[in-house]
Amino acid sequence: MNRRKFMKASMALSAASGMTGLSSLFAQSAWADDGIADGTAVRFDFDSLKKKASALAKQPWGGAPGPLPDTLANLTPQAYNEIQYDANHSLWNNIPDRELDVQFFHVGMGFKRRIRMFSVDADSREAREIHFRPELFNYHNANVDTQQLVGKTDLGFAGFRAFKKPELARRDIVSFLGASYFRAVDETFQYGLSARGVAVNTFSNGHEEFPDFTAFWFETPKADDTTFVVYALLDGASLTGAYKFTIHCEDKRVVMEVENHLFARNDIHQLGISPMTSMFSCGTNERRMCNTYHPQIHDSDRLAMWTGRGEWIARPLNNPQRLQFNAYEDENPRGFGLLQLNHDFKDYQDVIGWYDKRPSLWVEPIGKWGKGAINLMEIPTTGETLDNVVCFWQPTEPVKAGSEFNFQYKLYWSQLPPVRSGLARVDATRTGIGGFPEGWAPGEHFPDQWCRRFAIDFVGGDLKAAAPKGIEPVITVNAGTIKQVEILYVEPINGYRILFDWYPNSDSTKPVDMRLFLRTKDETLSETWLYQYFPPPPDQRKYTDDRQMTPG
Repeated sequence: MNRRKFMKASMALSAASGMTGLSSLFAQSAWADDGIADGTAVRFDFDSLKKKASALAKQPWGGAPGPLPDTLANLTPQAYNEIQYDANHSLWNNIPDRELDVQFFHVGMGFKRRIRMFSVDADSREAREIHFRPELFNYHNANVDTQQLVGKTDLGFAGFRAFKKPELARRDIVSFLGASYFRAVDETFQYGLSARGVAVNTFSNGHEEFPDFTAFWFETPKADDTTFVVYALLDGASLTGAYKFTIHCEDKRVVMEVENHLFARNDIHQLGISPMTSMFSCGTNERRMCNTYHPQIHDSDRLAMWTGRGEWIARPLNNPQRLQFNAYEDENPRGFGLLQLNHDFKDYQDVIGWYDKRPSLWVEPIGKWGKGAINLMEIPTTGETLDNVVCFWQPTEPVKAGSEFNFQYKLYWSQLPPVRSGLARVDATRTGIGGFPEGWAPGEHFPDQWCRRFAIDFVGGDLKAAAPKGIEPVITVNAGTIKQVEILYVEPINGYRILFDWYPNSDSTKPVDMRLFLRTKDETLSETWLYQYFPPPPDQRKYTDDRQMTPG
């Protein structure tokens, strides 16, 4: 999915559209005590939603969404963004001095799934549907023929977004839009990577599926609540699901408690739990696609893992020349996520994407998840408009038709993950041509044998205190040879830089897995650095002097 087609977090205008033409029935029920919820009251709770998802899995999938009215199906992204929800009709507009509110996205363009929305009274547990009607939106310059929409109460909505004081109706902090995708912000109000309800056959022999959230139920909060609860029904070709999201809208971050119950229609080769999707074009380690004035371009710079054995791992992301998939086996993981740890504007120089403001996303499993693997897929990309990094937990237990699964976890949308190890952490990874002494440049006496230099910076922890004992870099690779290992104290970062040169021992261009951590004789000092290097073909393993010594 093209990330630029996602609805921008733009200002929602509060002026009423003044459109007329709905039946008197809708006009009367729209302003009842239940606000915009105009449906018949029906009893609702999470158990009934789980039963509904279970029963739905025993039925054939309904298929892809049907066609939209022409005036919506042919919208350009620019025209779609012109359609804004009218803040005067927001879900909880009838709650005076409220802390939270919700507005809905219009269907149109690529957002074809018609999602049903319900308002739930938290005390009586009665749910009322919110039906689509044009007067809930301001269409501005979208050139939508609203006469094609009058009376189409089954048109539904494409998704929703949530707001929190003092930004009510101005800047959203949570957005659910497209398939089962959703996002949240931290204190910068800048969206970045996305999460999904579930991933199905992302990297397998089967066709990847994108199940949809097809209905949402919103518990009405009290005026001073900064937490709201929303339930969701998931439906796809191979599975269904019942979800409960408890969303805490804190001052500096958003925290989501997620509980899902999944029901398989078909056998699933690869089930992804708590999937997340991000973008990595280039960074300190991968410069191949940084052919712009931007020093770095990415939403996330690393995959971080806290394993069930207690090991902390930092795996820098890549923009490979060919699609790469890695599975990191674990049992009962303690946490993982795609992080953006560099928040210095000068390292991005981007005034459109504001990559220095992008949040990290950390997953905290609740309970024992058993055996499985954290899967990472990296897709080649030529720019920043397509998400090319996917990460999720895949259980070892096979998914057979008729089987049921349930998982609970927390999602932390924040600048930094909620837990840190106390060990020295990987600050940056850099690579370049090697084979010469540090402080010198390659020249006439460049060695005949080609090699690649790696520089990994570690900061924090107790490195300085451990230095008198002797800091030992422990480096392993699955191919090639390591030489010229150096450890340097770097005063500007108050940390240590590990340098080493990697020499090939074959003409293979297969990825080389590298591993590095720091220790003294009796203790581990750092988290573990994992890296995947892609050697060039043999005919490119040479130093090229492109200087022109005569006038050209």
